[in-house]
Amino acid sequence: MKLLLSRSLCLLLLLLCLNKLVESRALHLNSCSVTVHTHELRKYYSDIRSNAIAADREIGVKLLDKSSIKDVQDGQTCCFLYLVLRFYVERVFRNYASSEPQDQRCSSALANAFVSIRRDIHNCHCQCTEETRRTVDSLHARFIQLEISQAAQKAVGELDTVLEWLEGLGQNPLA
Repeated sequence: MKLLLSRSLCLLLLLLCLNKLVESRALHLNSCSVTVHTHELRKYYSDIRSNAIAADREIGVKLLDKSSIKDVQDGQTCCFLYLVLRFYVERVFRNYASSEPQDQRCSSALANAFVSIRRDIHNCHCQCTEETRRTVDSLHARFIQLEISQAAQKAVGELDTVLEWLEGLGQNPLA
């Protein structure tokens, strides 16, 4: 009985470990690789998404266009991701407010995950072109045109675009 219980526990632990491996993805950023737990990011985002979108009063404004992400030049993925994560950590999550404590915990978890990914990317020593910097600068410009809390709300609502892009990077070893 004891042996059976021990084997069952080992099997359960193995399955949990395998599940964690499936949930993380290696992003190949030029000459560097970074592990991102996209499943965890997606879970935290799904917990706050509906409230963030519902509170967005700037319906006609788009901060982060999918085409700007898709048009990232070859060799600039590392830089672009680093700058977008910095934008979310320094501008968006710092100014995001929700009356729901669960939303605050989830946004804090997302911010911490972004800080961790950004720290790992920093070790990649990305080289940024002027065009990539201009693309992210235009994101900043659209952000500061709005009232700060509304801009943060909108950016959180549009985080789905970033997560989809990240998930796509994890599937493409040539990104």
